[in-house]
Amino acid sequence: MKFARRRHDPVEVNLTPLIDVVFLLLIFFMVSTTFETRQALELTLPESVSGVDLEVSPVTLVVTEQGRYRLGERELGATELSQALADEAEQARQHGLVIEADARAVHADVVRALDQAGVLGIRQVRIATRETQATSTQAETP
Repeated sequence: MKFARRRHDPVEVNLTPLIDVVFLLLIFFMVSTTFETRQALELTLPESVSGVDLEVSPVTLVVTEQGRYRLGERELGATELSQALADEAEQARQHGLVIEADARAVHADVVRALDQAGVLGIRQVRIATRETQATSTQAETP
């Protein structure tokens, strides 16, 4: 007796719905993922495009590459900074303090100056920058 054999269709896996699901999952995870933001300062100072010239001449504190400070004509070390800045604190509270930090100055030296200004109650502190265009005039950013 001859039995009729069933024809078996070749088994195929349709990948189109699988690819659609994978893309939907990818989009979901891309949208819902929170990216870690770096809390580090990656700055190249002192350059600014949107700087504004000051009208009143405030107290200017210069931070050099070697970690020295200059307030007016006096050159200071880290230990002398607080007393010298305290002498100029009243004028700095009225007109503001401009910190001119060298682009290669250590960040800790600039933070030390900002900290001393905060201790003395100086609230208007600006970082001096220079324009990135062909002319290099001094400008301050608020």
